[in-house]
Amino acid sequence: MFVDQVKVYVKGGDGGNGAVSFRREKYVPMGGPAGGDGGRGANVVFIVDEGLRTLVDFRYQRHFKATRGEHGKIKSMHGAGAEDMIVRVPPGTTVYDDDTQEVIADLVEHGQRAIIAKGGRGGRGNIRFATSANPAPEIAENGEPGQERYIRMELKLIADVGLVGYPSVGKSTLLSSVTAARPKIAAYHFTTLSPKLGVVDLGEKSFVMADLPGLIEGAHEGVGLGHQFLRHVERTRLIVHVIDMAGTEGRDPYDDYVQINEELKKYNVRLEQVPQIIAANKMDMPEAEEHLKSFREKCPDLEIYPISGVTRQGLQELMYAIANTLETIPERVEVEEVAEVEERVVYKAEPEEIPYEIHRDGAVFVVTGDKMEKLVKMTNLNSYDSIQRFARLMRTMGVDQALRNKGAKDGDTVQIGDFEFEFTE
Repeated sequence: MFVDQVKVYVKGGDGGNGAVSFRREKYVPMGGPAGGDGGRGANVVFIVDEGLRTLVDFRYQRHFKATRGEHGKIKSMHGAGAEDMIVRVPPGTTVYDDDTQEVIADLVEHGQRAIIAKGGRGGRGNIRFATSANPAPEIAENGEPGQERYIRMELKLIADVGLVGYPSVGKSTLLSSVTAARPKIAAYHFTTLSPKLGVVDLGEKSFVMADLPGLIEGAHEGVGLGHQFLRHVERTRLIVHVIDMAGTEGRDPYDDYVQINEELKKYNVRLEQVPQIIAANKMDMPEAEEHLKSFREKCPDLEIYPISGVTRQGLQELMYAIANTLETIPERVEVEEVAEVEERVVYKAEPEEIPYEIHRDGAVFVVTGDKMEKLVKMTNLNSYDSIQRFARLMRTMGVDQALRNKGAKDGDTVQIGDFEFEFTE
């Protein structure tokens, strides 16, 4: 089964919790805090494996959840970080964030890797919170939650040559005639419902050729097999445009040529720049010579090779022409632009945007914002000292005053994430 588009859920591992511990040694009556930090959660990492050709494995496993870091320990020992979760994908896989539609990674080369979901950092142990005012704190953080997201994966085949053309013009027959590939062939439209790859071996020269599902008018809008086909054309270095020169379907060969190129252009204007070779197929059929003569008059500058996939007429000349053309084309693959995260520190004079919003849901005041929800998750709500620290941070960030401005009074319920609190003055 050829699968070229899937949607999956990924989650980085949570960080390990920090520990609350104190030194208990003979002759050390006031040993102080000794709780270690939690370990880093595992990242979900995609790595390109050239041995894979399809995304079919992701049809049966749609959830990838990395392991969390080890919790902090006594005697100031930190927890171990978790090993990254490795997921292997085929070359040509583009990964999108399903919510924002941004490109997370475009993976084209064997061994290339990308972090798709980051693991959370480990929570700090109580050794991190010791101060002169509080030399024995019973405060420790929970581990930071790992990044989680739904992603969409698209596979764009990486082939040297892509065969394009209307359905039933003979692309599958051509591929089977020049390679060891054996696509199923029959006399009806859309025989090829999924891409097929074959290697053309000319002795000292060889290249990969892809037979792609046939195009029809409106394909750039998704009509027929539209987008499923067109995404694979983007990766090819050379397009071989197969035309039914005998007009066996009742269409004019020149109109076919113009229409297919128009669909390619509308889908991605870069496809206009991909070199093309014209394969005038079915030259063993009646009226083919007459149509070819008319076609040459309309397109005198095109490189046209008369062939017959059935009788193998002209195939050798076409294959050597393809090989020679490929030698003049750089071996590079167009990749999607990936939004890069700026990691350098930037100092701002103006105040930062408030990292939370407050609204009412009936009698409940709901505080939303990634920073606030993460703060709650990383607070040990079973520890009095940790809760006091959380309350101080709420006041420092202005949440208390913002709730008062919204009308919150003593005893009202405040919700942050999955947790509810009682507002007290």
